[in-house]
Amino acid sequence: MAKCAFLGLGVMGYPMAGHLAAAGHDVSVFNRTAAKAEDWAAKHNGTMATTPRGAAEGADFVMTCVGNDDDLRSVCLGENGAFAGMKAGSVFVDHTTVSSAVTRELYAAADALNISFVDAPISGGQAGAENGQLSIMCGGDQGAYDRAEPIMQSYAKICRRIGESGAGQMTKMCNQIAIAGLVQGLSEALHFADKAGLDGRAVVEVISQGAAGSWQMANRYETMLDDEFEHGFAVDWMRKDLGICLQTANETGASLPVTALVDQFYKDVQKMGGARWDTSSLFKRLQAL
Repeated sequence: MAKCAFLGLGVMGYPMAGHLAAAGHDVSVFNRTAAKAEDWAAKHNGTMATTPRGAAEGADFVMTCVGNDDDLRSVCLGENGAFAGMKAGSVFVDHTTVSSAVTRELYAAADALNISFVDAPISGGQAGAENGQLSIMCGGDQGAYDRAEPIMQSYAKICRRIGESGAGQMTKMCNQIAIAGLVQGLSEALHFADKAGLDGRAVVEVISQGAAGSWQMANRYETMLDDEFEHGFAVDWMRKDLGICLQTANETGASLPVTALVDQFYKDVQKMGGARWDTSSLFKRLQAL
């Protein structure tokens, strides 16, 4: 078993770190709110540190799942950052959804210290993290990935290396682009059914068995129809991710007209007070029109 550190114990990180401990790894954790780290350590018979550096010292693998580019830099760099405490030859695995630019920046900084850096953003939501059924898309050196992959299997349904540093983040952008269009399409279908006087549940029961079926349809249509949006991946975070997608598309020359439009629809949801609502709240926006 390996000595691991996990930095960031949010709705995703807390259960992911728990799966590492359950698999028998020696896990040390850090969280900006120390009480959550204390709670995790007591629950999982692990240890907590007051700085990223303290958690990372002596670890073979350091995992992180924080908020954005700046949060990732803050836990990696500086006197109390994880890189300062990591030993040569260890592997840093980032599960945060961030820009490919900051990924490559930190890959270079880690490489200068003889530390491997794998970008490994995740998909599957809170339920996927809790059930150990996450989809993990990775970028980085093949050797580093090969070492980290068995550790990530503690909470993975599927884990794949897509390419060199940044490829994992680019793949996560593809994931968010696809989700944005799917959720808007599902919202419009349910909205249309309502306006046409149809039973939305009966409609989904039929169309979900055909070409229209999707994870979003199977897992979100009932809560959408029940006007329940206090779960899952928040609109604020989706707008952060779509902003990364649109910025990268501008740099690469990709055309994302639907993604840009759905991003504005999420902006409308924020104005409705739905910043922390689940991303399926696009349906609530349509119902309010």
